[in-house]
Amino acid sequence: MQHLSYLTGIQVPAKTQQRLVHQQRFPTPQAHEALTEVSVDGGKVRIRTSLGQPCQWKDYKTLATDVGLIADYHNNARLIDWTHQQPLASPVTCLGDGHDGIWNIIRQLSIPEQRREILDWYHLVENLHKVGGFLKRLHQAEQLLWQGKVDETLALFESLKKKQAQVFCNYVRKHRHRIVNYDYYQSEDICSIGSGAVESAIKQMSRRVKISGAQWNETNVPQVLAHRCAYLNGLICMQR
Repeated sequence: MQHLSYLTGIQVPAKTQQRLVHQQRFPTPQAHEALTEVSVDGGKVRIRTSLGQPCQWKDYKTLATDVGLIADYHNNARLIDWTHQQPLASPVTCLGDGHDGIWNIIRQLSIPEQRREILDWYHLVENLHKVGGFLKRLHQAEQLLWQGKVDETLALFESLKKKQAQVFCNYVRKHRHRIVNYDYYQSEDICSIGSGAVESAIKQMSRRVKISGAQWNETNVPQVLAHRCAYLNGLICMQR
């Protein structure tokens, strides 16, 4: 729009630009080779409410892959359907934090035998340090987890009575099949051990959906996300 104004002198109001955005169909990335990694995470968008009512922050989901990202609001089926249309490696590495909603999506991306599920290392360590207590024990636990030694890690905390320790033990038990030998996977360059790709993508999405003072009509959110994804994927050009 800046180029249009410079070349023609025509100013296009912001509302007109927004209306044009909502009339478009934006392309999604397409894989020409098998996808090897998929990571899933959630972001927040502020929804406009009725006059006098406080605004609401609601979740959307983003999926990052080798070829780009795709996001949607309250429509996980679209993310899953898109993945089903792409060729997938066997195994395809699926990364996420401990949130049930993330793994509910991942569970539907492919058959179990085709997935290599990995709990994000950095979230695992973050949850470990929420336990607090002796630094020596935390350091020992981190070393054990780095090598995928779940039982030995649990033995360090299971006798502790405090709530934080029990919450962490339950978290580790729940995701034990996703806790791999991170040291080996990283040293052998087998695959990623963290979901940084999707977290970075969400930060880039937030530069649009969380601009200062922005509130969105709920019905417009999917198109706003589609527009931002197309831009970040390099499928359209956009002037700020």
